[in-house]
Amino acid sequence: MRQILWGLFKKIVIADNCAFIVNDVYYNYTTYSGSALFVGAIFFAFQIYGDFSGYSDIAIGTSRLFGFNLMKNFAFPYFSRDIAEFWRRWHISLSTWFRDYLYIPLGGSRGGNWMRIRNTFAIFLVSGFWHGANWTYLFWGFLNALYFLPLLLGGANRNNLDTVAKGKLLPSIKEVFQMGMTFLLTVFAWIFFRASSITEAITYIENIFTASFFTLPTNASKLMVAQFVILFIFVLIEWIQRDKEHALEIEKSISQPFLLRWTFYTLIIFTMVAFYGIPQEFIYFQF
Repeated sequence: MRQILWGLFKKIVIADNCAFIVNDVYYNYTTYSGSALFVGAIFFAFQIYGDFSGYSDIAIGTSRLFGFNLMKNFAFPYFSRDIAEFWRRWHISLSTWFRDYLYIPLGGSRGGNWMRIRNTFAIFLVSGFWHGANWTYLFWGFLNALYFLPLLLGGANRNNLDTVAKGKLLPSIKEVFQMGMTFLLTVFAWIFFRASSITEAITYIENIFTASFFTLPTNASKLMVAQFVILFIFVLIEWIQRDKEHALEIEKSISQPFLLRWTFYTLIIFTMVAFYGIPQEFIYFQF
């Protein structure tokens, strides 16, 4: 029930409210400042994460109620230190399937550099095409293959297998930089995933890198400010719980007494009611 609750929170409070802002920014991207477009791109990264991982949590939690244990599908991917780690933590069921039934049969990492490059591009391009017959999805896959390639050729694609800052409250400066760069690269790639065409994505990116990038976001609404605050709290909770199956996996102990735990659950329910906006269809229903 706690996993279902967290999935509902991610969908209703995170994804749907981000979607309201993202849709407005993308539909009117030629009228927004560079800073507002950048914010819109970040919000879409959280929209698709909250939408898809929220749906996965609801499905996994519901299955567990009936005695079925489905595999974990998201492992806090935005805390990844490189793109290889990101893809080990994002949509794990699909990534695992592609690895077992496409990448390994093609030869995997065996053979020369040409075979490894070919196999890497094959798996990412097919992943893009799996989302739809649109050049934007193919380019999104191509871009992720480019991100992945230096790690593969440098033998660094399996450097970060454990949880970031494991056993520590705060990450190191190096880890902050690595997570920040990985997140920004992912946000950049998501622009092509969200755009309706390659031309729209390129124009959107060009409009970000203008002098208006250094100004306050135009048309910044109270919802946008409130959503920033909620996202900050959301990221903080997920950071604290990053080594768990899901963010509400809270152990019963002296340090987490009954009253404190249930006050937290109640606050989550209250937040869902308070920030219930326009319902949005799950993004992955279209795939």
